[in-house]
Amino acid sequence: MRILAIDMGTGTQDILLFDSERAIENCVKMVMPSATEIAARRIRRATAGGRSLFLTGVTMGGGPCHWALEAHLRAGLPAFATPDAARTFDDDLDQVSAQGVTIVTDDEAPAGEPIDRVTLRDLDLDAVRAALAAFEVETDFDGLAIGCLDHGAAPPGYSDRLFRFDHLRETVARRNDLRAFAFRPAEIPAYLTRARSMLASRDIDVPAVFLDTGPAAALGALHDERVRNAGEQVVINLGNMHALAFHLRGTRIQSLYEHHTGEMSDVQIEDFTERLISGDLTQHDVFGSKGHGVYYADGAAGGVPAIVAVTGPQRARLRGSRLRPYFAAPHGDMMISGCFGMLDAFAEQYPDSRAAIEARLHAHVGNDD
Repeated sequence: MRILAIDMGTGTQDILLFDSERAIENCVKMVMPSATEIAARRIRRATAGGRSLFLTGVTMGGGPCHWALEAHLRAGLPAFATPDAARTFDDDLDQVSAQGVTIVTDDEAPAGEPIDRVTLRDLDLDAVRAALAAFEVETDFDGLAIGCLDHGAAPPGYSDRLFRFDHLRETVARRNDLRAFAFRPAEIPAYLTRARSMLASRDIDVPAVFLDTGPAAALGALHDERVRNAGEQVVINLGNMHALAFHLRGTRIQSLYEHHTGEMSDVQIEDFTERLISGDLTQHDVFGSKGHGVYYADGAAGGVPAIVAVTGPQRARLRGSRLRPYFAAPHGDMMISGCFGMLDAFAEQYPDSRAAIEARLHAHVGNDD
């Protein structure tokens, strides 16, 4: 069984081609620039060349591509976008227009001037296939496991940060398990427009699952034996854009908070995490400092867990911290943590695959050369 897992972040997209016939250490892994970073580079190329910009495709993650578009507009250069592509920058198209972007259809593409066409999409299977083929790796897959962070399409006047956190809170309230954030394509809520666009971009008809990147990273960290065997643990995923901390008992969530990594000082990360454990962290503390929120599902634990595990590309920010963090490395590879978590979700959503996935993920280190 071959499952392609892609964890789409802000800085990188982390890719694992899981093969149940190979030791996990010998499966193909890639850490590549994220889709939004790729789009940003293409936008900046148009800006540097003094050319107009035409954005097509679907709704994808913002961040770098949004900042590049803002710089393009500040340079006084025209930008056009189809409605779906424009929603990458704001769910309200009037707000996108107010930024200086002209909303058009594909048929209304401006003619008669130098213009760069940039297609927006988080999932580009052709690019993955090209990379694999360059190394003589077969490009057929039996399944797809896809992850990203989706703020959701908030109604007008509704804070994007609060809307995102309401999704987290309500999901845990319905079923308290990290794997509750996993969906088959047809089950993804309508308001998770980025996730739906990502899955709609696939061009193969194989079983697929979507899992939010934060829970995916926490599930992946539990593949580290030291983290899993602790029984009770705090797992902090310090991504390039978002920080998400879970107080866990296995896959059950005691409490959680989500913030923006760049808006938090190292001391603040320590303080918020300690107060999450003690139950003193408030919604005002988090949301009032430009974060998303805090939620106590099972109440405060009343004591520091046996382990505080840290994962994510910004994990070095807690090196030497008073939290005494353990840098989780599931199957020897921190950057692929989310992919391992997505494989867990795939196994739950498609029970026929469970035996093959779990047999390989929980096997002793081996050599299949």
